Amino acid sequence: MTRHHPESLSLMDYSAGNLSEPYALCIRLHLDECSLCRSRVDTLDSLGAVMMEQQPKVSVSESMFDSILAKIDSLPSPQPVAKPVPRASVLQKLLGDDINNLPWKRQLGDVSVLDITEKFPGQNEQVVLQKLVSGGKAPAHTHRGTETTIVLQGAFADQNGVFNQWDFVVLTDQDEHKPVAVGCEDCITLSVLSAPVKLTGTFTRMLNPFIS
Repeated sequence: MTRHHPESLSLMDYSAGNLSEPYALCIRLHLDECSLCRSRVDTLDSLGAVMMEQQPKVSVSESMFDSILAKIDSLPSPQPVAKPVPRASVLQKLLGDDINNLPWKRQLGDVSVLDITEKFPGQNEQVVLQKLVSGGKAPAHTHRGTETTIVLQGAFADQNGVFNQWDFVVLTDQDEHKPVAVGCEDCITLSVLSAPVKLTGTFTRMLNPFIS
């Protein structure tokens, strides 16, 4: 069961088609497993269709925008909304293989990475798969920009809690964390970064020039 979800503003941007392809992918993968967020996006899609049909065009004031967000956030527990496409087809189409069989490159300690930015031509973000071995720890780091992450397998924990499979998390330059893989399997995540991470550990910060 997913416990960490995209913010309402992100769901609105997704519904409106305003997100870049990598960010939209992260939300799509979350939606495939989260009936709550699927219900919210379904509501937003319906609202958008009604507004598009209005003649003349309706301008959305700031107060109306806030009201829409409040209504979405106060929605009761939704009825299950059918998955549009099985998640496996989305990932396998993108990666061409099971995530455990990819050509991982060991980066630091317990962390391996696979940069798949080239699969999103014309986008400005860096798109990276990261694998943290079961029980392993990632180096302490913060972010020079925004990092949007979806957990594809396993789980990790940091000072903000435990993030399980298909949980969604957004970190900024105000966040510093040191993820630890929990459970009996490797933790694999998909991250979209607007800027490189910045290592903050005593013995790893000297490596920053090599990961920029």
